[in-house]
Amino acid sequence: MTLTRRSFLNGLALAPTLGALPSVARADLNLGTASLTTVSDGQLVLPGSFIFDPMPKSDLSKILTEFAVSPDRLTPECNLALYRDGQNTVLFDVGSGPDFMPTAGTVVDSLAAVGLAPDDITHVIFTHAHPDHIWGLLDEFDEPLFYNATYFMGRKEWDYWWNPETVQSIGEARAAFAVGAKRRMMAIEGAVELFEDGQEILPGVAALSTPGHTPGHMAFELRQGNNAALIVGDAIGNHHVAFRRPDWQSGSDQDGPLAVKSRKMLLDRLAAEHIPVIGFHLPDGGMGRVARDGSSGYQFITA
Repeated sequence: MTLTRRSFLNGLALAPTLGALPSVARADLNLGTASLTTVSDGQLVLPGSFIFDPMPKSDLSKILTEFAVSPDRLTPECNLALYRDGQNTVLFDVGSGPDFMPTAGTVVDSLAAVGLAPDDITHVIFTHAHPDHIWGLLDEFDEPLFYNATYFMGRKEWDYWWNPETVQSIGEARAAFAVGAKRRMMAIEGAVELFEDGQEILPGVAALSTPGHTPGHMAFELRQGNNAALIVGDAIGNHHVAFRRPDWQSGSDQDGPLAVKSRKMLLDRLAAEHIPVIGFHLPDGGMGRVARDGSSGYQFITA
């Protein structure tokens, strides 16, 4: 069964039943003279079918049981990476804002908890333009919330969502994603810098193309001397099936086979180089390391 608008909205309808937002862990990492922190934007509530529909059900059941994950409802954390090098204060993605889900949109409070306000952010770098990553861009007056920031987005990702044909071709379930992305991108058109794969967009911050989840999805390598970390956005979307069976296509990815290729490349590199990973929907603050599990899969080890 493919993702439909009804199945996705049914997942959203579960969100108000959760009550107060949970306390979500924050993770910290020293990266040479710089620091890397995750700040929470709350969590999503999604139907399991949003991810699991393309997967073989018998094998899937064993993995979900191992990780105590429901096949019917998922509640992934939303963890934004915050990078500070003494000169720049960089936020990777901006969260959901108030218009996507009542369980998300808490980044302003999370920034306040680490002593920052939106006007302290000097740069915003987008991994991609799905709602939980870009809809938090605008304030209640439809003005950019991070008004002092310079914005960065990969050229391919920008061109995809800017294209007026995208809303017609992306499918009914994701049409609102396209409309919402375009509206927010219009608000920063004069303040955005576009970049290519491999480009160092700020000192110590280099882009790494990881398409599939969206056509222009980007990961980022942060490096200070011998210290490095990878911010992977949604290219590695969870700590269970994405690690145990990275070769399985996920219903959350717009191009399943291409997303598999990107995911396996990242996991191979993270396991071989033993460097920290920061994943938007990974648990316990989203920060940890990747290890091989003795077979063809991997495991996520929290920080």
